[in-house]
Amino acid sequence: MAEAPLRVLVLAPTPFFSDRGCHVRILEEARAVIPCGVELRLVTYHLGRDLTGFPIDRIANIPWYGKLEAGPSWHKPYLDLLLLLKALKVAKSFKPDLIHAHLHEGAFIGAIMKRVLRVPLLFDCQGSLTAEITDHGFVRKGSLLQRLFSLLEHWINLSSDFIITSAGPTVELLVTGGVPRERVRALMDGVDTAVFAPLGKAEIRARLRLPSDRRIVSFLGLLNSYQGVDLLLEAAALLKAQGAKLHFLIMGFPEERYREKADSLGLSDMVTFTGRVPYDEAPLYLSAGDLAVSPKISLTEANGKLFNYLACGLPTVVFDTAVNREIMGDTALYAKFGDVGELAGAIGRLAGDKDLRVEL
Repeated sequence: MAEAPLRVLVLAPTPFFSDRGCHVRILEEARAVIPCGVELRLVTYHLGRDLTGFPIDRIANIPWYGKLEAGPSWHKPYLDLLLLLKALKVAKSFKPDLIHAHLHEGAFIGAIMKRVLRVPLLFDCQGSLTAEITDHGFVRKGSLLQRLFSLLEHWINLSSDFIITSAGPTVELLVTGGVPRERVRALMDGVDTAVFAPLGKAEIRARLRLPSDRRIVSFLGLLNSYQGVDLLLEAAALLKAQGAKLHFLIMGFPEERYREKADSLGLSDMVTFTGRVPYDEAPLYLSAGDLAVSPKISLTEANGKLFNYLACGLPTVVFDTAVNREIMGDTALYAKFGDVGELAGAIGRLAGDKDLRVEL
């Protein structure tokens, strides 16, 4: 008699799938475990596009909420309440053996559900909730609200039966915060090198009308200050003032505010914005670049795009953080954390040194 499959209820409090980092981790984890005999049901927000391979259950449509990008929002509480109710309804027929919750909101919902369903909770943690909302400017550092979120984060962490993180430094953060070391383990992001690999540059450069006489500096990801896009444009302005023959290919969304910022900095002839890039086309778009950059300013969150850069053969400039060091080792050029001048200098150096690009 065949063994029954492990039934896993996946909680994704996010507009899955929207072609961005967190969603890529959720998708690729699902793709990895299904061939091992795991049966999945994923519960998520009303937004996002459906994918083949596993069933996706969505909350009721909320017509006034259309945010696809990451970051905190005061709409989250009622969206997550709807997600809890939807997940309980799905669980009634699905009868999961395990809850796999993504993000702290998902783990909060999972902590309630595990007590109702009497099944274990696996928390997929991508960083510190309190650090994220503070970095996004959602709460002020040292405020009462920040302290309340810190207490909530602590309760969520301790309510999980096991925690996996996408970066080693997050493990140490959790252990320092009181999570027993035996209940947490790093499960770093990865990349499918059969999909992400260097491709020809000519086709995509022609499609995007990129200049043929300049080095192309690529960035792929969400466009917000948390990802360092403001710093990247300021670095580009410094390089332009120095006469650098570079062109920046900035791929991602939402791009409107950054188009305006690029124009205000006099960069309209030096930057191409693509808007949202479908995940399955990302290898082609990345292949347009001569080098890549990731100026993410978080000290605790993983930086999954670096694996895609590596697989596509792009020498890369990053800020010097423990997370980036864990991923890149000695295969990147590092700039002092948060320093625009050093970021510009590293980009200029790597763009102008072919031997260094080949070495990295």
